[in-house]
Amino acid sequence: MFVGTLKFEVIIPGSTSLKDKRRVIQSIQNKIKSKFNVSIAEVDYQDKWQRAVIGLCIVNSEKKEIENICEKIKEIIFDNGEIFVINELKEIIYFGAK
Repeated sequence: MFVGTLKFEVIIPGSTSLKDKRRVIQSIQNKIKSKFNVSIAEVDYQDKWQRAVIGLCIVNSEKKEIENICEKIKEIIFDNGEIFVINELKEIIYFGAK
């Protein structure tokens, strides 16, 4: 079993309130959840108007499948015109007997 994680630290320059920020983050989360079977959440800076960290987790038996999904998710994140990614991290871990 492979577990893939993605973490994106983003800036939301058009946000003027927590409500604006949550609208943008929720939109991204819904778009990703509708296309992929992943867990996704805002994991840091919940009290900041223009900053967020989005975390995702993917479980699959094939490492290549996780890599493909990660690339497609990155495209969705980077193509969103309401946010700027300032940091990203991807890790894929294998669990099981080798």
